[in-house]
Amino acid sequence: MSGQAGVRPTRRGIAVLVLGLLLVAFGQWAGYPLLRALGGILLAAVVAAVAVTARRVRVVVTRSVYPDRVGRGDSALARLKVRNPTAASQPGVLATDRAGGEARTVRIRPLPPSTGATYHYELTTRVRGLMTVGPLLLHRADPFGLARNRLPTGETATLWVYPKQFPARVPTAGYARHHHEGAATDELLRGSMDLRDVREYVPGDEIRHLHWKASARTGRLMVRDLADPRQPRFTVLLDTRPGSLTPQGFEEAVDLAASLLGASALAGRHSRLVTSSGLDVPTPGGPQAARRLLDELCVLGQGKADAVVPAVLGTSRGFGGCLTVITSGGAEMSSLAWLRSRYSPIFVFVLGAAGAAQTVTGARLLGADNAEHAVRRWNEVLG
Repeated sequence: MSGQAGVRPTRRGIAVLVLGLLLVAFGQWAGYPLLRALGGILLAAVVAAVAVTARRVRVVVTRSVYPDRVGRGDSALARLKVRNPTAASQPGVLATDRAGGEARTVRIRPLPPSTGATYHYELTTRVRGLMTVGPLLLHRADPFGLARNRLPTGETATLWVYPKQFPARVPTAGYARHHHEGAATDELLRGSMDLRDVREYVPGDEIRHLHWKASARTGRLMVRDLADPRQPRFTVLLDTRPGSLTPQGFEEAVDLAASLLGASALAGRHSRLVTSSGLDVPTPGGPQAARRLLDELCVLGQGKADAVVPAVLGTSRGFGGCLTVITSGGAEMSSLAWLRSRYSPIFVFVLGAAGAAQTVTGARLLGADNAEHAVRRWNEVLG
């Protein structure tokens, strides 16, 4: 536990102190012994309160937060472990923790010598993003609330508040498309494998997958981690242009992207997040991929971009498969036309009623009021 203790009168204590001084001064000036006595009693009460709370807080406090990643609107738990390392009893104190602009206060009971206690409390998560928890503040007050002894621990923790996710179906279509003599085709390449990563050898790996250059560079046996290109691919293009979506609309769009990408990645699909501002996060699928995608969506904001479709979708890196675009009703859809030769099928989610009358050639348009409504429509389309 770090930080320095500070004993000071509360607002009530300052008011009582001022009143006591005024009574003593007026009683002395006017010759009223009763007023002087009453003022002296008030001054003595403030001094006694400071003396009572001046005793140093001699406890060791550690706080942990679990899980460290939760969805927006879900609760995380904070665990507070308090230990008295001294040979004397320690009086009770209050512990106040701050998270997301809210304060939670826990009353810690008196501790006998060399004992400890554990307390739990919930942390609410109303806003997506990285939420700082702490620092923890220990404070002791007198029974009348005239003085307080505060000791900040200086310890903080970080809580990842993910977008809210709704149960979404996983598309079974959307295989990688390959080019043959300049034309795109859905025919799968026999025997081809995509290099997903290079990792350390573990017993059971095939010797033919050894990566000799990486092994020589690291001094450890390294193998190629390969993925089957015939596995379905799923790409989400999220419109992050400033002004395209209202702040609340953008949060709904991020929730929708998290719902679709999270379901796809957990199902083992190649899953890719692309934004209008140029962010490109291709993943091979799996729990670690889902975590990486949600980490990116956790801190994603609206950024500078000229068009819905970024230039990165014009490259051959990870293209093909199912493409889902999430945008607003006022977005210009003509820029999606050239993607028809690269992705199949294409879905366009338009958040807000303004997009219901629009048409997108070569793509299926799905209008929705919010993320929950959009996921329901998505599940109906996939059957």
